Amino acid sequence: MPRNNDLERMALQFVIDAGEEGILQSDMWKRLKVTSREGSRLAKKFEEKGVVERRRVLHGGRWTYKLFSMIKPVTIDSIMDCPCMICDDLDKCFEGGMLSPLNCSDMTAWVNPDIEPSQPDPVT
Repeated sequence: MPRNNDLERMALQFVIDAGEEGILQSDMWKRLKVTSREGSRLAKKFEEKGVVERRRVLHGGRWTYKLFSMIKPVTIDSIMDCPCMICDDLDKCFEGGMLSPLNCSDMTAWVNPDIEPSQPDPVT
């Protein structure tokens, strides 16, 4: 039987691989060859961590849970409009430097477009 970390990794991979369709919680634990109790514990643990959404669904005339990954795969399309891709100062930008992704207004606006950009203090 796989170690606990390996089991968690395998379970999460099954959910991720299921994509937008999700996977029945029972199918996950059957594929892992663990008990329904262990499968439920894994699903609840993932839900608590925010990496999986558990939705109650009617399947085969019975209520069960379907698991959906909250982790989205990274693709080149997902970063194409990242401001770093066209930044002239990319070679000077690093954590702890004068320029940093941590204090870059363009990066902040890209990561969370709902945040109002901070205005520079007026020079007096």
